[in-house]
Amino acid sequence: MASSAEVVAPSNAEETTETPAAQKREERLRKFRELHFKRNEARKLNHQEVVEEDKRLKLPSNWEAKKARLEYELIVDQKKKECAERGEDYNRVKLLEISAEDAERWERKKKKKNPDPGFSGYAEAQLRQYQRLTKQIKPDMENYERQREECGEDFHPTTNSLIHGTHVPSKESVDRMVDDVEKQIEKRSKYSRRRAYNDDADIDYINERNAKFNKKAERFYGKYTAEIKQNLERGTAV
Repeated sequence: MASSAEVVAPSNAEETTETPAAQKREERLRKFRELHFKRNEARKLNHQEVVEEDKRLKLPSNWEAKKARLEYELIVDQKKKECAERGEDYNRVKLLEISAEDAERWERKKKKKNPDPGFSGYAEAQLRQYQRLTKQIKPDMENYERQREECGEDFHPTTNSLIHGTHVPSKESVDRMVDDVEKQIEKRSKYSRRRAYNDDADIDYINERNAKFNKKAERFYGKYTAEIKQNLERGTAV
């Protein structure tokens, strides 16, 4: 009996030593599988991000602003439909939703805008005038059809067409041109002109820069030094 007990004891010791080792091995395998799964997930996410970034780079530079604008227009259209179904005025509902702070901020922005930036160059001035004149043009389909009937085949001229000098402008067109010219003359009269040189003025400067400085000094301190100048001219200065 004693010998059999001595034989059984080592087998129990082996089982107790092998069980923790097997558990550790299973734990390591499980962690390895988790890491492998996470690596595959990270690889898929990276690939998706690369594809999305490539799509974004191929889009126009103003795509985000255009997308936001389109989404805003869809929201506005939906609100207009809802207001029309309820029999309400959309503009009135929109104004009711605007807060006092937003309205104040928009008013400040309107005041800051300068509709006439002034003369910066002949090309810019010509472009602004062209844009202003084209905005005033409104298509007159009745006049268009009338001219088309009067001109006939010459309405779309070719190299053999002789239509120069045959067009007679209407009275409304002439009046509109006259009004526009008068507005231009009135606007130009408000521009600051270069002051002409006065030969009779006293020369109290040695160069152009000194002349500008004297004018500034006279503008700011002339009322304080007027009496001193008069005394100097009369010779009564103390």
